[in-house]
Amino acid sequence: MTNVSSIQQKKRSGFDPVRGGRRFGRLLLSRWLWFGMLLPLWVAQTDARAQMVAKKDTTIILISDLNVQLECSQALNDLYNFKFSAAEAQFQYLKAKYAWHPLPYFLMGLIEWWKIMPNTKDQSHDDTFLAYMDSTISVGENLYENYPAYKTEASFFLAAAYGFKGRLYADEERKAWRKAAVVGKNAINYLEESKEKEGLNPELLFGDALYNYFSVWVPENYPVLKPVLWFFKKGDKALGLKQLKEVSYNAFYTRTEAMVWLMRILNSYENDQPRAFQISEYLFQTYPRNPYFHRYYARMLYYQGRFAEADPVCKSILNKIDSGQVGYEATSGRYAAFFLGQINEARRKLDEAKKYYELCMRYAERIEATESGYYLYSMIALGEIAEKQGDKAGARKWFKAVEKKAGRKDEAYKTARLRLKKMEKGD
Repeated sequence: MTNVSSIQQKKRSGFDPVRGGRRFGRLLLSRWLWFGMLLPLWVAQTDARAQMVAKKDTTIILISDLNVQLECSQALNDLYNFKFSAAEAQFQYLKAKYAWHPLPYFLMGLIEWWKIMPNTKDQSHDDTFLAYMDSTISVGENLYENYPAYKTEASFFLAAAYGFKGRLYADEERKAWRKAAVVGKNAINYLEESKEKEGLNPELLFGDALYNYFSVWVPENYPVLKPVLWFFKKGDKALGLKQLKEVSYNAFYTRTEAMVWLMRILNSYENDQPRAFQISEYLFQTYPRNPYFHRYYARMLYYQGRFAEADPVCKSILNKIDSGQVGYEATSGRYAAFFLGQINEARRKLDEAKKYYELCMRYAERIEATESGYYLYSMIALGEIAEKQGDKAGARKWFKAVEKKAGRKDEAYKTARLRLKKMEKGD
């Protein structure tokens, strides 16, 4: 029977359903040709603006400026609430006002990053994201190399831009580990320099926190990557967690990003589900239009067995997909449908459970995720339901489909084989 206890048992045996290209050649070439022709003029213009500002005030630190933070505050809320057009309009205003500074280019890149987050299999936003990070780096390098008054602040944005590029390259769908290591090294070099300015510490701690944690966690969990990390300074996981908490309380620009990482680390690696749940609830309630926060909150409710609360949260995800709300797509649907299948099966509403398991499979097929735990365990659940309803032929069909689709080392494969053997003994 696929109920809560059986799912937890499968999790202990290794199963976790949550964890468990298009071609852009011509477009990319045309973009880079255009960028290459205009880059010298653009750098000259931004350099001239930097000179003007430097003459006027050589002590300005834009990232700590309260007026700039006020100008950014609503736009950041819009960004994380997936109101991208509103956020972009404000960031474009900042770019017109501060074209000489890396901040607006970095914020524009964050918009593209959050377009990627709901479904990292979709790489259609990669080029634009990387272009904004490269713009951040170009403008930041100009300040860093030519204007000593801005060196610390430029270092912060250079570290952040290289760090976000590294996050993309290291994504499970891209696995560009060597590229990630190269840009990661650049990020670390600039992080070291930017630490010199005490006033930036709440923001600066974000990158330092992630480095301290993952420079230890990665070789512990991926020994094959140890040689890549030989030339990196060893971090401190406990310190990294402490720093992430401080950033999530005190930073302005990096606060939400720090909360996302803290939530994921506490839930997945530190076995602190209660604290991870608190963060997920806060993020969902603060940004209810964000599909990533929405489904993570649904996931936390499901794993805590809070089915009465999880049910409407999951149905809301499906409704938002049906209404075409920005960012809601098949990946989130796969989560919600699977959880609803489990919830209804636990309530012994088998026909309703079947409906959601089949929906989960359709969402998985839409994003070509038919080897995932969601897809395979939906088939196992459908086989178990068929068996309970006296449809042995239907049950065998589902279990054999799992055998065919899953790898021999997968827990789903072993479960399906066991079910088939039990059915053979019972005949």
